[in-house]
Formats: sequence, structure tokens, C-alpha cells
Amino acid sequence: MSVRTLVKSIQDIMRQDTGVDGDAQRISQLCWMFFLKIIDDQDQELELLKDVYRSPIPSRLQWRNWAADPEGITGEELLTFINGDLFPTLKELPVSDKEGDRRRVARDVFEDAYNYMKSGQLMRQVVNKINGIDFNNLSERQHFGEIYEQILNDLQSAGNAGEYYTPRAVTSFMVQQIDPKPGETLFDPACGTGGFLTCAIRHMREHYVKKPLDEWMLENGLRAVEKKQLPHMLCVTNMLLHGIEDPSFVRHDNTLARPYISWGQSDRVDIVLTNPPFGGKEEDGIESNFPQHFRTRETADLFLALIIRLLKPGGRAAVVLPDGSLFGEGVKTRLKEHLIEECNLHTIVRLPNSVFRPYASIGTNLLFFEKGEPTKDIWFWEHRVPEGQKAYSMTRPIRLEHLADCTAWWGGAERKGREEGERAWKVSAEEVKARGYNLDIKNPHTEDVDHGDPEHLLADLDKAEAEVVVIRDQLKAILSEALAR
Repeated sequence: MSVRTLVKSIQDIMRQDTGVDGDAQRISQLCWMFFLKIIDDQDQELELLKDVYRSPIPSRLQWRNWAADPEGITGEELLTFINGDLFPTLKELPVSDKEGDRRRVARDVFEDAYNYMKSGQLMRQVVNKINGIDFNNLSERQHFGEIYEQILNDLQSAGNAGEYYTPRAVTSFMVQQIDPKPGETLFDPACGTGGFLTCAIRHMREHYVKKPLDEWMLENGLRAVEKKQLPHMLCVTNMLLHGIEDPSFVRHDNTLARPYISWGQSDRVDIVLTNPPFGGKEEDGIESNFPQHFRTRETADLFLALIIRLLKPGGRAAVVLPDGSLFGEGVKTRLKEHLIEECNLHTIVRLPNSVFRPYASIGTNLLFFEKGEPTKDIWFWEHRVPEGQKAYSMTRPIRLEHLADCTAWWGGAERKGREEGERAWKVSAEEVKARGYNLDIKNPHTEDVDHGDPEHLLADLDKAEAEVVVIRDQLKAILSEALAR
């Protein structure tokens, strides 16, 4: 049985359980069970490779000791074990401040997790199916990684959970242009399910990891925070799937809850890659963590202020922001002024409304900037939906090759040789200042479509509506006459 078929069969079993309601709960249930299997497979490998290694999971709770036997506990006995022992124990695992304490990873995953299944028999069926995946088999793990990404993609149809998913093409493009390297610190302050992290890991392993020290520097340079339980659990499991031995760097917290001023020199990072939540409001009091002139309850604005502070001199960032951040006034204006004075905002890629469908249908932008020198010129690139396609959708999403023309225009790491054209234009910082820091600058090479004089259009509409009334009355008369015969 293929891994994809196996995962689908697990989901079909869960649909029979009265306790699991909807995709989000099904994914959450799958995740903590996958986590226990993955970490146990990793433990068994580490026990062979390291002379002194101790699993973070107590012996009786290790997957191999309660789940691996297909004839093992089931029914009420299994439910009692899960709800009365496994969950309470893992939620309260003692942890130390020692680096690499995997117990922290397990405790954080189970901190707000929940067992939704009410049938011990169905749970045993799910457990036995999961036993069919060997996460120490590299090819099988890679194949499952693809399935896992599909599971994350499924979040788009799982209610509000779609907010945690950034299209793979977008994350890949941003990572490609930022070009992270082992030895650099990379931070995602609102990491969701870990899309930017996994793309960065793949990028560095493909281009730069040549020896064990490179891999060590890669793993030790990662930083991430996620506020909500489900995406945090998905992100940690995602890291394990990508061969990260200690994903404790993925903290379950709210980045914005820490006072702005408390982020000091030791917290500075080389790279920020993120898609901060936008359109939402932070809870009361969060804005008071920020200086008066940056105070707002708009989440994306607070993240932008913090990102600018967190970058080292010479540090670089790629951030997804909505159109509203470009043209907004008040705090948004002060933030854009701060960004242009503190950083070189060298590129803005404008994306069409449909990129984030179905979760959101608003215009979004990719902002690329570097800390240390003020902005002189901002280059804009307008990305368009491919010819023959009206919009992106779940069945026809944006793909990395759709951004190949932008990559070709980019001009390499030095961004040299850029030219204005049908999709590219340049605006000076002085021009932006004169516009009141409004960055919502349309493509000057696109001719506005002339829709005609409004008065004439209204007259034509009135005429058309009158004609419709006449035709409707004629049809009524014809029908009445036919019925009267």
C-alpha cells in the first residue's frame, strides 16, 4: 500500500468516530499520533548511533511499547491508557534549560493537544495503519513528507485553519531570493506549520551543506515561534520529518507578547522570513508592549515594527504583507517611514488577489529589505496569473515556475542589471515620501482600461433595463394568452 493510500485509509477510519468532528480535529488527531511514531523511530536510530542516549518519552509511553503490537491493547483499555496516562504524563514532563532537551519538544506538543477519538477499537485500527510507515527509511520518509505537505494544504479547507498555510511556491521563491546559508540565524516569528523553515532547510541542504558541521550550523541557526496549538504541533512534527533532531527552537508562544524594548543585541538575527497574520487584531494590552508611535492592534503592523528591530545590521528579510499595509495611514505611515529610513526596501513583488485563495482573496505583496542603510530606490514587480487562467485556485495554485520571469529579472544576489519593463518599475524614496509614504504604486506601464463616460454608461443601463421590462411584459402576455386557450 502506498503511503498516500495509507494516510487516506487512516482518515476514512477517523470519519467513523463520533468524537472527531471535521478536518481540523482529524488533522490534530493525526498529528500527535504521527509525532509519537516519528519520535520513537528517531529514538531507536539515536540509541544505535549514540553511546549515551535517553528518550524524552517515558518507557511505558513509547510507541514501541504500547502501539507496535497489532494485537496490543484496544477498546476501553486503550482509551483509558491514552486519556488517563499518556496525555497527563506528557503534558507534565519535567524539562530542563539544557540545550537539546527533547522532553521540552514532547511537552510543548502535548501541552494543548487533545484526544478526540471515542472508539478504542477505531483508534487501534489507526495505530496499526501508522505502524505501516517506517520513518527511518529515507525514501519512505521523503514520500511521507510530500503527503504531510498535502495534509497541511488540506488545512485551507479546514475552516480558519487555512490561515496557517502559505502557498509552497511563495515560500520557495522568498527563500530562493533571500538565499540563507548555514551559520546564519533565521527567524520566523509567526511560523504556522513551518513552511518557511522547511523551504530554508531544503535550500541550504541542496546548495550549502557538504559536511556534518554545515548541518550542525544549519540546525543551530533556526528560530521560530507559533502562537496557536495546532500549527505549533504541525510545525514540530514537520521539523522531525525533515530530520531535525531537536525542534525545541519552535516555541509555543506569542512573539508580540514580549515587550519591544526587551529584544536586545543577543536576539538579533541575520534573516527573517515570515507571513505574519494580517486582518486580525491582537488582544487588549499587546500593543502596550510597543512604543507609542507604533501602537496598534493590527497584527501585521506590530510584526513589521518588531522585524525591523530584530534584524542585525546587514540582516535581510522577506515578508508577506497585504495591500492595506502599503496604502494605510496613521501608524502604517509611521511604520513605512521607519522601514525606509532604517532599511533598504529594495524590492516589492505585487501578487494578484487569488494567490491565497480560498482562505483570503485580497491583494498581497512580498517585501524584501536589508537593515542598515536607508532606501534610495524601490523596485516593483507585478506578478500576473498565467495566460489562459483567470485566477489561481486550490485546483490550479501558483507554482514556482510561474515566478521564473521575476527570478530572471531579479539580477542575482547583487540585483544588478535590472531594467524597467512591462512588469517592472522603479520609484525613488523621495517620490515615496512626497506621496506620504503610500507604497501602493500601480504599474505605470499598464494602460488603464477606458470604461467610458459614467453618465453614458448609466443611460445605457437604464435603456437596457427598460428593454428587459418590455420583453418581460411581452412574455407574460404570450403565456396568458396560451393558458386562456
